[in-house]
Amino acid sequence: MNRFLLGISLFALAACNDFLDEEPLSDVAPEQYLQTEDQLKAYVDNYYANYDNYDGNSNDKGGMLPSHYGSSNGSPYYDDKATDNQYGTNGRYLKDTWTVGQKDGKWNFSNIYALNYFLETVIPKYEAGTISGNIANIKQYIGEAYFLRALEYFYRLRTLGDFPIVKNTMPDNSEVLIEASKRMPRNEVARFILDDLEHAITLTTNSPAKTRITQNAALILKSRVALFEATWEKYHANTALVPNGPGWPGAEKDYNKDYQFPSGNAENEINYFLDQAMDAASKVADAVLLTPNNKTNPNDGSVNPYYDMFASHDPSSYSEVVMYRAYSLALNATHHFNHYMYSGGNTGYTAQFEKAFLMENGLPWYASNNTYQGDDYISDTKENRDWRWQLFMKAPGDVKATSNIANPETFPIVPRLYISDAKNATSTGYIQGKGHSMDYNDQVLGQDQTAFVVYRAAEAYLNYIEASYLRNNRIDEKADHYWKELRRRAGVDENYNATIAATNMDLEKDNDWGAYSHGELVDKTLYNIRRERRCEFIGEGFRYMDLIRWRSMDQLNGYQLKGAKIFGPMQSLFVDDKGNSLLLYDQSDEAKNNVSSPDDGPYLIPSRKNSTSEYYNGFYFFEAHYLDPIAVQHFLITSPDGSSVENSPIYQNPGWPIVSGATCE
Repeated sequence: MNRFLLGISLFALAACNDFLDEEPLSDVAPEQYLQTEDQLKAYVDNYYANYDNYDGNSNDKGGMLPSHYGSSNGSPYYDDKATDNQYGTNGRYLKDTWTVGQKDGKWNFSNIYALNYFLETVIPKYEAGTISGNIANIKQYIGEAYFLRALEYFYRLRTLGDFPIVKNTMPDNSEVLIEASKRMPRNEVARFILDDLEHAITLTTNSPAKTRITQNAALILKSRVALFEATWEKYHANTALVPNGPGWPGAEKDYNKDYQFPSGNAENEINYFLDQAMDAASKVADAVLLTPNNKTNPNDGSVNPYYDMFASHDPSSYSEVVMYRAYSLALNATHHFNHYMYSGGNTGYTAQFEKAFLMENGLPWYASNNTYQGDDYISDTKENRDWRWQLFMKAPGDVKATSNIANPETFPIVPRLYISDAKNATSTGYIQGKGHSMDYNDQVLGQDQTAFVVYRAAEAYLNYIEASYLRNNRIDEKADHYWKELRRRAGVDENYNATIAATNMDLEKDNDWGAYSHGELVDKTLYNIRRERRCEFIGEGFRYMDLIRWRSMDQLNGYQLKGAKIFGPMQSLFVDDKGNSLLLYDQSDEAKNNVSSPDDGPYLIPSRKNSTSEYYNGFYFFEAHYLDPIAVQHFLITSPDGSSVENSPIYQNPGWPIVSGATCE
């Protein structure tokens, strides 16, 4: 049986990812398989192992449950890079870098196929009562398979939009396979995902260990998917990126040209998804308490539960944690995150992100009586600040490790912005600190056992607040309670109305892409809901997903991400023992540069160290980049003659041609 499981694993990896014509698993699987509880568990366990790396890169691989993995940047804590939260670059923000592929891409059915096989094989046996084992566990594993298939489809929804809905394995018949390749409107895909998640909610419980999928995890994911689709359809309305929008390419195909929304119209469809998000989110938020913040600083050796929830080996005792990924040195299952973030990891939060965090009195940094100590020095930005910034941004002098060394090692007083070893540098000065274990053993290469929190109840709180405000245009009683709980835990005055009143959108807009939707500023209440989400999810990889659903990048036109204010009073720190400046900028010899020019302003601009940087002129965005292009190969192999892209049932995403190597239009 183990040999068969290995065969299944290898088959899933080696199977054709380009179409739906993989060899049916029923041809290679023994008839006796998937007959016992243990066999069901072993099958679904295989699909826990994949990693969903969705940071907006055009070459993301996709997958399922987020987790750390072995490579230097293998962590969801890197997934906010190339947003206004965290410095990084990728092809999303350049017109000529991201092109249509010849093959591969997100149009991939291998995991979907394997999960379809499981469900179509197991459910009849379950209904007939022929699977041996504990009935609750059997239901649990079936529910997990529904959940995992929903995750696969949610990934395609985010990256491709419209997508074929394939519920069963397919025979090796070209006509059947071509028919199955027809793209369904994205809202139908979202409804299919919610239906799968409803099955998962019904079949699973909250009894399993928090390393497994649970009912609450399914409810959180359901609220996430529903909110994503509602806001995508709301903010991308009247574009080709939504069904029946002007120029929607689906209308060019006979099978979609007369499409009607199940709820009657586009507005009703948005409200349907908002209602679904509210219902699922409230079921978790009403039942699960947030982990407390005891306002102690881990830098002095104190234990702060809110910090430790992300930095421990086993966060199962924290009620807020709904699901986490566990690691074990004994089982040779570790990762590299803390080793690479030990001195900065060649990334860092932006100066724009620093400005998002409120003061403890609930006021923005620019308001009168704000108690803001300025940003002349990195540590100053923590004073009197939202504890999420205090806890999860590592400043010069903060402790790196408190165990296995006689004296705690600290981050250098002078931020490492200029050294050639990128791993040991910070690109902005504001070091990413969420998930930073202070156990020195976790910081040794290949020995990190720090868990990653996959789902937590705070997301349900935030999803409800946003969905209910969009649905009802007010903060209802539940949203009021949830918002106050989040602010109280963050150490911020819970009076969000005072924050809203003090908000100046003209001062916020330059520091927060989420201040915009479709190129226009949102209202102050909605902006502060988005701000709460931005700050609560500091470093957790949600930012790009939020920005695309809000349509918050239309206004980017040469935008520059900034780091710390290095050309202010802090400049005096950057000298060697002879008094020579360590900040090098020489316009005549750019190869020597390790910082941007002081002529560009007092803040470090990482992309302007030399004129050869592809982002020297800043970040731009193009509407087509909200979705991935579909590679040419998929049009060819789904056309009846195998050579004409025009005859394929597939249509390309808006703004992208069906030409290999071409950029968006």
